Amino acid sequence: MNSSDYAYLSNYGVYTAMALFAVAFVAHAVEVAFSVRNLEEKTKFDFSRTKRSGDLGTVMIVLGFISLLLAVIFRGVSAERVPWGNMYEFSITGALAFTGAYIFALWKYKIKWLGLPVAISILLTLGTAITVLYVPSAPLVPALKSAWLVIHVSAAIISGGVFLLANCIAGTYLILDRYEERGGRPEWALKLPSLESLDQLTYRLVALVFPLWTFAVIAGAIWAEAAWGRYWGWDPKETWAFITWVAYAAYLHARVTVGWRGRKAAWLCLFAGSTFLFNYVYVNIWGTGKHTYSGL
Repeated sequence: MNSSDYAYLSNYGVYTAMALFAVAFVAHAVEVAFSVRNLEEKTKFDFSRTKRSGDLGTVMIVLGFISLLLAVIFRGVSAERVPWGNMYEFSITGALAFTGAYIFALWKYKIKWLGLPVAISILLTLGTAITVLYVPSAPLVPALKSAWLVIHVSAAIISGGVFLLANCIAGTYLILDRYEERGGRPEWALKLPSLESLDQLTYRLVALVFPLWTFAVIAGAIWAEAAWGRYWGWDPKETWAFITWVAYAAYLHARVTVGWRGRKAAWLCLFAGSTFLFNYVYVNIWGTGKHTYSGL
C-alpha cells in the first residue's frame, strides 16, 4: 500500500473510533438514565440494574481506544514520521492518551462512573479534530525534523491526557461538594465515591504524571537550544507551558506542605488544567511565535 492508502485507513480508524465512542456514550447514558428512573419508581438506586449497559459502554471505550491507536499508527506510516506534527494529529493522539489514562484508572481505581463524561469529552475532541483541525498528511516543517519531536511531544501528550482526567475528577468533586454543602447529595449521586476518595485520586494522578510534564518542559528547552540557539525565549507556548508547570507544582506543594485538601485543591487543579487547555487551543491556533505549527 502507498502513503495515501494508509492516510485513508487512518481516517477510517478515527471515524470508527467516533462511532464506538458514540455507542459508549449511549450505553453509559442509558445506565445513568435508567438508574435515575428507578428512583421515580421508588426503588433503590443501584447501577447493578443496568450493569450490562455499563459494561457495554466500557467495552466500546476499549474498542474505541484500539481503533484510535490504529488510526494514529496509520497516520504516522502515511506521513513517514511520528504522527503529531500539527493540531489535528496532536488532537487525535491526545484523545488516545486521555482514553488510555481513563482505561488505566478504570482498571486500578474502578472509576466506571466517569464513563459518560469521558465519552463526551473524547467525542468532542475527535469531532473538532476532523471538522475544524483536519489537514492532509504531509512532511514536517524543517524546525520539527528532530528526534526531540518524539521525546518532547510524546511526554507532553501523555501528561495532558492524565492531567485532563484528573481535572474531570476534580470537577466531579466540586459538584458533589456543592450538593453536600446544600444539605446532601441527590440519590443519583449516592453511589459515587466519597469526597475524600475523589480528592485522593485527583492528587495521585497529578503526582504520578507531574515528573513527566517536568521532563517535557526541560526536553522542550533542550530542543529549542538545538533548533534556535537558545534554551528559553518566552515564546507564548513556552510561557504557558511554564505557567502550567507552576500551577501544578503549586497544587502539589499546597497539598504536601500547606495541607490543602478538598475544595481549594480541586479549584487549583482545575485552574492548572485550564492553563494547559488554553495553551493547547488558543496559543496553538491563534498565538504567534516559533511554535505556530497548527497546520491551519
